[in-house]
Amino acid sequence: MIKVAIVEDIKEIRVGLQMLINLSEGFSCEEVYPNAEMALENLPVTKPDVVLMDINLPGISGIDCVRQLKLKCGDTQFIMSTVYEDDENIFESLKAGATGYLLKKTQPARILEAIGEVYQGGSPMSAQIARRVIGSFQKEDGIDASAVLTVKEKEILKALSKGLRYKEIASNLNISVETVRSHTRRIYEKLHVQSRTEALNKVYGKN
Repeated sequence: MIKVAIVEDIKEIRVGLQMLINLSEGFSCEEVYPNAEMALENLPVTKPDVVLMDINLPGISGIDCVRQLKLKCGDTQFIMSTVYEDDENIFESLKAGATGYLLKKTQPARILEAIGEVYQGGSPMSAQIARRVIGSFQKEDGIDASAVLTVKEKEILKALSKGLRYKEIASNLNISVETVRSHTRRIYEKLHVQSRTEALNKVYGKN
């Protein structure tokens, strides 16, 4: 059972997300907070597996909240849930410690999949966000992936850069989802990284 907490100031969204999670097998959401202050008080004690965090909160922002909670919550993973697609919010969130970034218009099934993915060590992002990330990392001084990755691994890394889900990559490459996971783990090991974002940065960005 994946324990999820929600930090969201809009009641309708908060209630809807909690209902979605609690009605889905393998997920549980007992904690919902309307602001960062309450989250900062309670989450270091309860330490949920995954937190869905809004950026535009009253008072302390979601980004600052994640930055503080990362120091107190150990293995808790944070997914930003927001309407913002601008580069500043994206990268400030990632620097603060978020490991996923989803737009609020994301389909419910994808939200659940993203929670499971981040829980298993992935770094889920909406496709639009992934494109912005990879675009910002496409620098001339990026490392040559061909020096360390196999052809199949490069195909999978390219698919990851487009924001594709494991199921979509498996379908496109005619392999199983578990094979995609295995290749992704090997990519992380070879690049000495722990997430999709770090892998893309290592290959396309500055070392």
